[in-house]
Amino acid sequence: MSEAGTNQPDSPIPPIADLPAILLEAPPPAFVPGTGIPARIPHLGHALLFFSIAGLSLFLIQAIMLALLPQAHSTAGLSPLALQPRWLVLAEIASYLLTLALSWFIFPLFWHRPLPDGLSWNIAAAKRNLFKLIPLGIALGLTVQAISSLVPMPKDIPMDEFFRTPADVWLITAFGTLLAPLFEEICFRGFLLPAFAIAYDWLSLPRTPLAREHWHRTTKLTTAGMLFSATLTSILFALLHAQQLAHAWAALFILFCVSLVLCLVRIRTASVACSALVHASYNLSVFTTVFLATGGYRHLERITH
Repeated sequence: MSEAGTNQPDSPIPPIADLPAILLEAPPPAFVPGTGIPARIPHLGHALLFFSIAGLSLFLIQAIMLALLPQAHSTAGLSPLALQPRWLVLAEIASYLLTLALSWFIFPLFWHRPLPDGLSWNIAAAKRNLFKLIPLGIALGLTVQAISSLVPMPKDIPMDEFFRTPADVWLITAFGTLLAPLFEEICFRGFLLPAFAIAYDWLSLPRTPLAREHWHRTTKLTTAGMLFSATLTSILFALLHAQQLAHAWAALFILFCVSLVLCLVRIRTASVACSALVHASYNLSVFTTVFLATGGYRHLERITH
């Protein structure tokens, strides 16, 4: 055993039995060698920081666009609503990429591990289950579309504005299939799902020394915590799309159920990459249906009128 206080990368890690009870090996993968208290990440503080970065990024990108687009000033002043749908989508794309780039460097400073590892991205699980996850996403999308056809919807919804021209639809298709599922899964299944579960478990923890010791010795989340978190995360996921759907509560309930499925995939596979793949496949099935129904996006009046 090395001398007390040394923590060289090549020095052997002492047996667990020889360590104080509160110390365990840092859960892999981590680039900090030696032992340490297991980290429950990401918690609510990390989630709040991520959403603050995202909100600030979107605000800055939209402000820059409004300053550079003179035609926006003639309609609604310095308001993001003055931007045309395609510019709104481009602003989201830029803000998403900026948020992910900043997060890539910021969160490893807190977690002592790369961002994908801290979020349980786990691309290996997605590769192993590729031919199960893609059909699941497609089947989920087709099922939701079949149910949605029976649900009353307002005649005009804000989302229709993104389906006025073929160029806009191609842009929203690429965005909705590639970047949006990735970013939304990082937001909801990467940050919020574990953060709410950690908070639930902490608030329900008995205030005894034994319970506190167990809390510091493990990173396992309770079933009750995960159920609470999946429900709350799915409510917020549905509300994110409320404005686009004109607050049609039947449609929002369907999205709530979709989110529950994505949470289940994330929990069962321990992989945000898996839920992102299902989400992308789900969106792809929706856009494929629109593509076929409009003759390759040439007759958009079929869905907007």
